[in-house]
Amino acid sequence: MSSEPFVPPDFVVPLRLETPQFVLEPLGPQHNGADYAAWSSSMEHIHATPGWEESKWPRSMTLDENRADLERHAADFEGRTGFTYTVLSPSGDVVGCVYIYPSKKDNFDAQVLSWVRVSEAELDAPLWEAVSDWIESDWPFERVEYAARH
Repeated sequence: MSSEPFVPPDFVVPLRLETPQFVLEPLGPQHNGADYAAWSSSMEHIHATPGWEESKWPRSMTLDENRADLERHAADFEGRTGFTYTVLSPSGDVVGCVYIYPSKKDNFDAQVLSWVRVSEAELDAPLWEAVSDWIESDWPFERVEYAARH
């Protein structure tokens, strides 16, 4: 593991990405109920999403375990060691998540993962495209691992 910070100390972490189809904002415990409903209704769909095929998550969890997970993601965000965003519909419903964390692979600076709930599956490619453009334009990474959508 590199001793370099994940993002430079002077980097201003974006707190929002807004498109006509969805809004990204930092994930936190305030999203617990809606986040839990989104992923727990879509576990098979998430496992079939590019980048998630080998993941141990999602797995069955209680609402309290999910809250602890969201608190961990919020602490990572605050500590600038990883950045997780909830994906909200224009009406404010949780439709997915985006994760930006250090890559475990030497040839990448960051790994990005995203998922959308099965009922919003048509947003997967637009989310991938918007986040890919955002990472390129607003983030300090040169080499990003983010499974392509076709």
